[in-house]
Amino acid sequence: MATTFDRLILDPRRTDDTRLRPQSTRSPENEATQSPSLVLLVLLAAAGIVVYAAFLLNPANRGDFLPYVLVIVAETVLVAHALLAMWTVLSAGWNPRGFTFHHSQERLYDLAEIIRDGAEHEPWRWQMYMDDRPVEVDVFITTYGEDLETIRRTVTAALRIQGRHHTWVLDDGRSDDVRDLAAELGARYVRRLSSGGAKAGNINHALSLARGDYFAVFDADFVPRPGFLHETVPFFATQDVAFVQTPQTYGNYDNVISRGAGYMQAVFYRFVQPGRNRFNAAFCVGTNVIYRRSAVDAIGGIYTDSKSEDVWTSLMLHERGWRTVYIPTTLAVGDTPETVEAYTKQQLRWATGGFEIMLTHNPLSRKRNLTMDQRIQYLVTATHYLTGIAPLLLLLVPPLEIYFDLSPMDLTITPATWALYYAGFYVLQILLAFYTLGSFRWEVLLLASVSFPIYVRALVNAVLRREQAWHVTGRKGAYRSPFAFMVPQVLFFQFLLLTTVVAAWKTYTSGVFTLALAWNATNTVILGGFMVTAWREGRRGRAEARARQRALATHDRAVDDLAADAVLLELEDARTPAARLLERAELLRADSPAADAPRPAGVERPAGPAAAPADREVQS
Repeated sequence: MATTFDRLILDPRRTDDTRLRPQSTRSPENEATQSPSLVLLVLLAAAGIVVYAAFLLNPANRGDFLPYVLVIVAETVLVAHALLAMWTVLSAGWNPRGFTFHHSQERLYDLAEIIRDGAEHEPWRWQMYMDDRPVEVDVFITTYGEDLETIRRTVTAALRIQGRHHTWVLDDGRSDDVRDLAAELGARYVRRLSSGGAKAGNINHALSLARGDYFAVFDADFVPRPGFLHETVPFFATQDVAFVQTPQTYGNYDNVISRGAGYMQAVFYRFVQPGRNRFNAAFCVGTNVIYRRSAVDAIGGIYTDSKSEDVWTSLMLHERGWRTVYIPTTLAVGDTPETVEAYTKQQLRWATGGFEIMLTHNPLSRKRNLTMDQRIQYLVTATHYLTGIAPLLLLLVPPLEIYFDLSPMDLTITPATWALYYAGFYVLQILLAFYTLGSFRWEVLLLASVSFPIYVRALVNAVLRREQAWHVTGRKGAYRSPFAFMVPQVLFFQFLLLTTVVAAWKTYTSGVFTLALAWNATNTVILGGFMVTAWREGRRGRAEARARQRALATHDRAVDDLAADAVLLELEDARTPAARLLERAELLRADSPAADAPRPAGVERPAGPAAAPADREVQS
């Protein structure tokens, strides 16, 4: 079997692991983004959007004022974003890997040096060169309370990335266990006593210690693949490239939430981000990215005034004239949210950052040093989450007709006519999604329809300048009911269910079937599906919590029995079997999960080694 070194000699452009090939069935790496089928579907979907918009805006079709305005506002947001997204997708044929990239990649390593050092089978030791000059690369892994196994998996993979580099664990959770893990694996460890600036502050603090020409950033739950640097560093041979972003690919499509959240991002990473390359508007997504150190230094470091530091940093770099590159090659695999709580907190943070740009840093302003294409792309980014609020407006339309006989469209328009135009808008988009994802993902429809309370709250946060707390996406912790994070959805479901019953009764007594009944019933079913999803998650979470409690109780009983036996056998000698039993009991207590559990007020843990009075701790 050919080794990594053998393949490098045969073809320096090849990566060192076949797993680096994208795992998606329709990846832009393997299939032309502008295939005839895709272009045809996009054009048909765009035509359907235009026809539907013309139908809505026709004065002859106008109904009662309030529901008509709700429909127009909601559909305008959806139509505008759909058209802009399709325009971006059709722009995705440009390949960022040009002659300069391939020339640099072929000369990234000195083969004679590798042989002289005896590192043929240790690619993580291979010195990388750019223009015959050795380059230094730092790999940052940001952590904040993730479980040790997750961190271990990521750090182990980072240490094995091809190309000489320094791996740093940036621990904002200030965990001694993480510190010991980093020492065990051979990674450098950094901790801060404060968490100012959240993730951005953590990275900036590490930059004050690291000295690399480039630095890569990975969240603790994203496992990098060996060829990450091999596939990204050569782009920096072009001197105005500020960063290279790779996609977020997920490996935990295990339930409705994780599949919905993951597939919602799939089209963006496969088709939209590549299209943004054409406009020099591809932005950072916070992980699986490598920066040019001098570019970040030029803007004063990673942006710290927002929890969406990634897109803000990208915007600052673009305003300074830097170029950015996105490649749709899977070079790291991570976790998408698996619970209602994790999904809610992630979307709230992302949406708040987008709305902050819209309200405080309007990309269309003359003050922005951006091209027109960049202005449009950042405007789409800043207003994207308005598409998540639009379903709220549409949810209110059927009840207005059911309770108050207020219709958004003229009553002379038959349901069949309206459905025909509506189908041209939505059915063609579903077909487009079917093509790009390989199937229709009902989980995406579910989450897109029920997430409006999150985005309304994010908009309020941005308007009121509320500080948004940082939360770890995949963090495992104590059980919390999913219904605690979806009170508005529960109330809306109850309201729509009652409204459906009222509409059905009115239809039964009048003998006239209305479109409002069908529309409202559909919304009720969708929200009901979310209720069922949350109920199943809650049942599973309670079962896991009970299992942990039983395991802890069994462990505690074993410790107590052992301690009791030791007391009965206590002898004078400090090293008697009884004393050893007591020592063993204390060790078991120290290893118990309860040792890390919160203690009641006034109860202190046994004193341990005093922390060093410094604002950071570094281990190399």
